[in-house]
Amino acid sequence: MSSSPPTIAIIAPGAMGAAVAHKFTKSGCTVLTTLEGRSPASVERAKAAGMEDAPLNVIAQRAAWVLSILPPSSALSFAEQFKKAYDEASPNAKLAFVDCNAVSPETAKRVARVFDGSAVRFVDAGIVGGPPTDNYDPAFYASTEPGDSNLLDEFIALGKWGLRVVPLRGEGAGVGDASALKMSYAGMTKGFIGLTTTMILAAHKSSPATAQALMHELQYSQPAFLERITRSVPGMLPKAYRWVGEMEEISSFVRDGLGEGEARVHHGFAHLYDRIEKSLPDGEDVAVLKKFVEDAKAVIRDGK
Repeated sequence: MSSSPPTIAIIAPGAMGAAVAHKFTKSGCTVLTTLEGRSPASVERAKAAGMEDAPLNVIAQRAAWVLSILPPSSALSFAEQFKKAYDEASPNAKLAFVDCNAVSPETAKRVARVFDGSAVRFVDAGIVGGPPTDNYDPAFYASTEPGDSNLLDEFIALGKWGLRVVPLRGEGAGVGDASALKMSYAGMTKGFIGLTTTMILAAHKSSPATAQALMHELQYSQPAFLERITRSVPGMLPKAYRWVGEMEEISSFVRDGLGEGEARVHHGFAHLYDRIEKSLPDGEDVAVLKKFVEDAKAVIRDGK
């Protein structure tokens, strides 16, 4: 295996994608992206991370790895778009496409099927954690078809250039299982935020006094919950629009495994996050949540 820095494409330069790109470029890798149609903020993030703009057909020719890091709703359409560009180019014969999106196992398998019959190799990956920093790295859980263990080894080897890969191997592991782990983890963490947000808003709809009493009871009997709310709810607000699709994917994952009734939990959270997004920046729901958080911080600080 070559020890020279690889050329990697990351689509797109959002907060996660740009931060991952920065880790790679600091290690000497060339990182490509495509900026066509991207916002000025995305263009600035790409430049700051040292990413190079290139059309998809050039990416297909130059890149050894293509990491798709997009909103869940764009995962399949981008794979199809890239496959079209790949077919029209003189592509890198060893190119691997890594779907890193928060999608259900079934969606991950649909993305993989886009490349059936081509030379493109496929890795299913799920990112657990926030954007990397100088002192922190999220985990890229990864799985491949059982016969592609060498590909999984190659993906793990990107750790040399700054990517923390955790392989999924063992009984039953294959394409879709890294996505299943991501769905399970996000279903818990973002589900907790959805649950607490729902009950804060419902308590306030009963009366502001009810919401205040809820806050004080949490401080008395569940202080760890209240502390977590003060950290998680503000961080959720600017991301709510992205979490709608993720909750729908989690709902699909649960439906396939457990049934329709159980799938309604995260389907409800999708409605909640859509409601929050529509309340931004200064709507009633957002104002209620911000006040609850500020009051909770004061109660925690004062120990009352």
